[in-house]
Amino acid sequence: MSSFIKKLIAEGEHQQLDFKFSITDSRKIAKSLGAFSNTEGGRLLVGVKDNGIIAGVRSEEEFYMVEAAAQMYTSPEVKFDIHEWKVDGKKVLEFIIPKSKEKPHYVKDHNGIWLVYIRVNDQNLLANKTLLKVWKRKESKTGTYIKYTYTEKLLLNHLEAYNTIKLSEFCLIADISRYRAETILVNLIVLDIIEMVLTEKGTWYQLTKEFKDI
Repeated sequence: MSSFIKKLIAEGEHQQLDFKFSITDSRKIAKSLGAFSNTEGGRLLVGVKDNGIIAGVRSEEEFYMVEAAAQMYTSPEVKFDIHEWKVDGKKVLEFIIPKSKEKPHYVKDHNGIWLVYIRVNDQNLLANKTLLKVWKRKESKTGTYIKYTYTEKLLLNHLEAYNTIKLSEFCLIADISRYRAETILVNLIVLDIIEMVLTEKGTWYQLTKEFKDI
């Protein structure tokens, strides 16, 4: 069955696949576990270099490092399944992390601060407060309602004209507080009218494709 792993590695790192040559720091690997759980789930292959070359797992400690990462540095604890593969005489560990129903999973950094990460393409990015509020609102049993005021109209007109907007820009053009701007954005995201685009260079908001097609 080594052909399965070879085919998987040939995909390269992406939203649901990460390679690790070795595990030397449980805190660092906890970031990947949390990011996968908070997004769409994924696979972590240990014993594989970033360029896809199979190096093999060097010691049994690799498994225990990942186990420690989940147990000590994620909250709630990230659950995973594990498979061991032999590929060209080398051992590769496959950790399968499902999409969580308990998100957000927090990850403890080297300073003892608990942070939330999500997986975007092949990167683990820090989630912002707006996204955390969206998740919390979606879990709420109460409905989400909006008033279509001048401010909401201003935002939607801007997005139709310029496609994207940042939180700070919305505050400026609407002359409103950051708290109010964030609340409006959260409501519109929950109602699938706009969506958040989070990248390593920043976060912006745009109309959803479904809303554009209306």
